[in-house]
Amino acid sequence: MISTFPSHASALDTSIKNMHWNNIADNLNTRGFSIIRNVLPPEICSELIALYQHPEQYRSIINMQRYRFGQGEYKYFSYPLPSYVQSLRESFYPPLASIANEWMGNLNIDTLFPEQHRNLINQCREHDQLRPTPLILRYERGGFNTLHQDLYGEIYFPFQIVFVLTQPGQDHEGGEFVLTEQIPRAQSRVCVLQPNQGDAVVFTTNFRPVKGSKGYYRAKMKHGVSEIKSGIRYSLGIIFHDAK
Repeated sequence: MISTFPSHASALDTSIKNMHWNNIADNLNTRGFSIIRNVLPPEICSELIALYQHPEQYRSIINMQRYRFGQGEYKYFSYPLPSYVQSLRESFYPPLASIANEWMGNLNIDTLFPEQHRNLINQCREHDQLRPTPLILRYERGGFNTLHQDLYGEIYFPFQIVFVLTQPGQDHEGGEFVLTEQIPRAQSRVCVLQPNQGDAVVFTTNFRPVKGSKGYYRAKMKHGVSEIKSGIRYSLGIIFHDAK
């Protein structure tokens, strides 16, 4: 059914390894997020959107309004994940794990993330976190996503990725990606992003380390999506840990 996935997935690992990881790390360290341009080609975006209409691919469908998460719908993939989604999860993980371990060291947190994604999944299983978390989100006019974090259990990875599968200004208006950072003894800082189709936004799941006068402290961050003014917005979320 998804015939182009395997051939694209075979080249994905090399492409991700060749990304400018020093720049990505600098952005994550200083801002809590980094935009990587043109990761997914348009044909892959279209195929991922087409997957939305195949219920056998998913373990759960969430109506956001019902749970007061916003207005829209998202679907969690079931195992086995589509090959391309699995490849994104496995290939992005190692360089991000290296950055994550630097963060843990800076914050004096006694956590060391394994080098390979399969070992993180094994840790999740040991804590009864068995449900896959990659998902596709769909918003129509008036849709939005409230500020939140995607933790899901005791074991969670410090980074996650969202890919916008539709083109702002063409497929939809509005729907900006919003990040807030809680600054101690001050008002929260807000960043509003509008990635293009196929761009990846890597961002912190929970907090980022900020260097203060007495060492590093945790700045808590949340993310959401602003209101869709017209059209339909699709996005793919890659969360590296599994859920209970």
